[in-house]
Amino acid sequence: MAKITESTLISDCLQLNPNAAEILLSAGMHCIGCAMAHGETIAEAVSAHGEDLENLLAKLNEGIE
Repeated sequence: MAKITESTLISDCLQLNPNAAEILLSAGMHCIGCAMAHGETIAEAVSAHGEDLENLLAKLNEGIE
């Protein structure tokens, strides 16, 4: 089973969890449509947006089977 970690790219996260876009948008990360953001890791995006990394990772991993 795949797991989303702080080093997971946003583009990979969107493929791993079908709810990832909604989760990231609700965390204020509206840049997920940006081509440059897709090359960022979850940790880099969280750092730029001031979110709680562990909380976000927990939410992103809830939707993975």
